[in-house]
Amino acid sequence: CFYDPHEAQVRLKVAQCFRSLSSSSADHTDVFDALETLNSYLDDGAESSSTAAEREEFRRTQYTRTLRVLVGQLQADWTHSLSAAQRSKLWDPLFLKGPPDQALLVPLSAPCSPSAGLDRLVSVTERFLQSGRLADLLWSFCLRSVPPDSAQLRETLLARLAALPDLTANRLHPNNRPLFTPQRFYPLLATEMLAALERICRALRGDIAIGLVLGVMAPRLAVCTRSDVVWQRVSWKLLQDVPERCMESVLTGLLQAADSRIAGNLVLTNKKAQFVLTHKVLLLQYKYETQVLRTVLGYLASDRDRRPLLIQVLRSVSQAWANPSAVKHTPQEQQLYVSKTLLLAASLLTDAELQELRSDLLQCLLDGMQSHLDSSAVGIRTLGMVVGECLSARMDLNGAKLKFEYDENEETRELLSLMTPSACDPEPDPDPHPDLDPEFKCNNLVSYGRSDDDLPPYDMSGDVEASRAAPPRYLRDCLEALISSDDSQRVEFSLRAAESLVRRNVFAAKEISVQMTKVLLHMEDKFSVSGFLVLRQAAMVALTAVDSVTQFLTTEFYSLNYSLRQRLDILEVLALAAQELSKPAADKITAAASELTPYQSNSAASWRQEVEKRIQNKTKRISKGSAQPRAGAAPNRYAPVAGYFFFPLLRNYDKPEVTFDLLGSDHLVLGRLIHTLGLFMHLAVNAPIAAQMGAALLDFVWAVRYHADQTVRRGVLFAVCSVFLSMPSQALMMDLSQQLMETRTWLADVAEADPDADCRSLAVQSLVLLDQNLKKQLQNPNGLSLES
Repeated sequence: CFYDPHEAQVRLKVAQCFRSLSSSSADHTDVFDALETLNSYLDDGAESSSTAAEREEFRRTQYTRTLRVLVGQLQADWTHSLSAAQRSKLWDPLFLKGPPDQALLVPLSAPCSPSAGLDRLVSVTERFLQSGRLADLLWSFCLRSVPPDSAQLRETLLARLAALPDLTANRLHPNNRPLFTPQRFYPLLATEMLAALERICRALRGDIAIGLVLGVMAPRLAVCTRSDVVWQRVSWKLLQDVPERCMESVLTGLLQAADSRIAGNLVLTNKKAQFVLTHKVLLLQYKYETQVLRTVLGYLASDRDRRPLLIQVLRSVSQAWANPSAVKHTPQEQQLYVSKTLLLAASLLTDAELQELRSDLLQCLLDGMQSHLDSSAVGIRTLGMVVGECLSARMDLNGAKLKFEYDENEETRELLSLMTPSACDPEPDPDPHPDLDPEFKCNNLVSYGRSDDDLPPYDMSGDVEASRAAPPRYLRDCLEALISSDDSQRVEFSLRAAESLVRRNVFAAKEISVQMTKVLLHMEDKFSVSGFLVLRQAAMVALTAVDSVTQFLTTEFYSLNYSLRQRLDILEVLALAAQELSKPAADKITAAASELTPYQSNSAASWRQEVEKRIQNKTKRISKGSAQPRAGAAPNRYAPVAGYFFFPLLRNYDKPEVTFDLLGSDHLVLGRLIHTLGLFMHLAVNAPIAAQMGAALLDFVWAVRYHADQTVRRGVLFAVCSVFLSMPSQALMMDLSQQLMETRTWLADVAEADPDADCRSLAVQSLVLLDQNLKKQLQNPNGLSLES
């Protein structure tokens, strides 16, 4: 036998902690110290007061005993004196940071009756499941960190995991937690199993092993090779002898772990390393952080022999950024990644290299900005604007710089920072009078401040400028002001009052609805009214809902002399009006009546009512019906007019006009149109005309299902989802049975291969809805047969 000092010291400290927990002082300070000591054996960071050997010994021999002691002390006085913060800091981590097998088994095996102690065990078990510790438990068995002679332990764990919902239901009934129900626990278990499998696959590929090795070696090599020539030659030779099949893993791990100087000129002598660093990491993959891009491009720019590769990278990246096909068919995340690479590479060019590449960058700027600004996705258009601004500023095109208006966010700020060198914090200005006494300077400043007039300023913050105009009280006055008034205040008051006037004066609105809609549709913000677009849209929605001007709007959508913005406004107004009509109308009469104060009479009926009220209050009843009346049924105002919203928009979509080509360049409007039609279909659920609308919508979107623009494809998939949701199942299966098989094949292809994540998600949802409809019809005795 060998004496192990670490084992003896750990046992001694743990025994002292157990004695403190068993017999604590009145203020429980010794308990808190004992809990902190036990937690120190589970902290792996630098703040831990124990050594690595002690922590390993505690986990191996003392952790299970510690948990059992804590469970045995659940009814002790000190456990009830712990505050929520102390429990979260001192008690819970002992169950959440240790070996996961024991951290799960001990609470599940504790013999506790319903009490506050049982509630604490249940809460910590719930936190154990929610914090991803199940995946750690499965991973520990994959790493064989559990002793090999623990077959019984493994079987016990499997039995506890499989029956955990039953165990908790028996013990906690009727106060079981939602997480422990089968509907919540088993999906969580499946998710944690998948997480463990992903870690296994990464380990089998070697990423974890190489990352762990380079995480230790690379920082030390970076320090040693900074000034020592011998270390440089050794590290270069080490990387040159890496096998070809392992070169990519080594280089990517090296880039994320340390400085690139370790590689030397490996990129010039090894073709695989050159391909990985100049093409694969920068163009084919987009999973790395910005710092990795800085490291790669800085490595290429740091040596004169490697700078030609930097120029080569810039040419290839600029071509990829300006490629219209790439803009349409690659994910937005990858385009952001390529944009960062382009800006970083451009920022590293010297003036001479910039002049050499001036024509290439200018062509990239023109072609790439056009491709990005033509996109219907806001994020892609913003990328084009930001990169265009940065490149034009870098090339200094005769002093002219591009400037766009876009919403700033974290991505745009990061892109702009890539072209700006990091600056040190400015030093404070030196004291112009260092020899003067600080008290003298302070008094001098105070006396200087008192030389001004001591009279306090008059508070004018509450003053309101007198207005000459007044809000209109009649709808025709409002319309007249919107048409011909040059008074900014009168126009603003009329615009703000338009919606309420339309809803209060229904009969007057019906007389001028078309004229007022036309005025609002063509109205411009000449006076910079705050919230102009929202107010104008709200008034048009009110007109469409009160006196349906749907025929006018759907006709004008395909008319000449309208801008794309106005056509989009028409679609938005129709969509909002349809949503309003599909909701129950507010019972204004009932609401108004409820606000009236009843007349207090002194007649005999009044005191009889008062006596009856007191009797009712003092009478005990076993059961009583609901005091609130049930909401009355209201007709769906949208269902009778759904066809007027829907079918006119399908009339002229394939007839290009001089200023409007829906199937050509105006794909932004096409995507919004399809999405609006899908919304109309969704709102028409249970309407008699839903079957005809669904068949027409599927015929329409089928022609554009492979559109190059992702917004159009999203609209198509949303429309298909709406058809599957709103169209009756029997009509869907009977009338469209031949189309559904081809639709299912197309949806499966989209769910697997579409470059846009939203399109893939919508395709999966459509497949689920289609399967649900098919299952519903097969289960219906009067539905489809298997042969059909």
